[in-house]
Amino acid sequence: MACQSGIDRDTAGLMDPSLRPYLHIRPNIARALAAGGPIVALETAVLTHGLAHPTNLSVVREMMADVRETGAEPAVVGVVDGRIEVGLDGAKLEALSHNPDTVKLSARDLPWALACRKSGGTTVAATLAVCQAVGLSVFATGGIGGVHRHWTVDRDISADLTELARSRCCVVSAGAKSVLDLPATLQALESHSVSVVGWQTDWFPQFHSRGEGDLAISRRVNDLDTLAKLCLIRWHGLKQGGVLLANPIPKHAALPQKNVDHAVAQAVAKADAEGIRGAAVTPFLLAELERLTDGQSVRANLALLRNNAVLAGQLAVALANAT
Repeated sequence: MACQSGIDRDTAGLMDPSLRPYLHIRPNIARALAAGGPIVALETAVLTHGLAHPTNLSVVREMMADVRETGAEPAVVGVVDGRIEVGLDGAKLEALSHNPDTVKLSARDLPWALACRKSGGTTVAATLAVCQAVGLSVFATGGIGGVHRHWTVDRDISADLTELARSRCCVVSAGAKSVLDLPATLQALESHSVSVVGWQTDWFPQFHSRGEGDLAISRRVNDLDTLAKLCLIRWHGLKQGGVLLANPIPKHAALPQKNVDHAVAQAVAKADAEGIRGAAVTPFLLAELERLTDGQSVRANLALLRNNAVLAGQLAVALANAT
């Protein structure tokens, strides 16, 4: 019943044959894909570049367990020795978590990493590209990338937005990272025709904080059945792209908005003073936030990651039951 590299025959038909030598799908994920079962994709940039070891490994394993608790299968996506792995676990997952030679991979970097046999953690954009290639429709992350502050000068806009627009996938996240220009990010999502939906909220979450009373979301859903119908109509009926499900951080873990705003302003000022630019900006700002909040920002990050994993698993089950 199985093709080479552990890819089920029906699953393999979803992708271009030229990708198969560079792809390994774990057998349990291949079976779930072929059967239309519930699966949640998880990224690995948080594992390789987002959090320190061993916190990075423990939170990914906790997210995997959270997804399984809902009845769905977690599919951790990464690149190991020039091959996309869908369903990373065990020794490979652990090795990726503390390999100093891993590269942070966006969507544009995937062909290079595969051709040059590199190992790396996939960002939101790269993970979405893999989801589109193999047919994964639900993806849990922390917060998406977006439009950076001072974008009128540097034009620094994340590829996450482009990949989200073209991928038939629902990304469950606590909004966008709080260090970004959030109003501009929302505008860019609208320009890309991404459906931004608030999960039981009328406000766009701001990663470490709930964002209540700040940036309004015009579309809200309160139950999983409605959300599943929305996704299926968008992808199959209208042949449209991605959905961003904005899931606020749990109240007990949220930081006060004014504290986040103050810390972000200080971090941005320091980045400007030190000439931090490009891909180095977000890691620098998040590290500064950790320092300025005495680690509270990291604890909030861990809580929202697990919260998103649970909701993503529930959505994956609802989608599987609706089709």
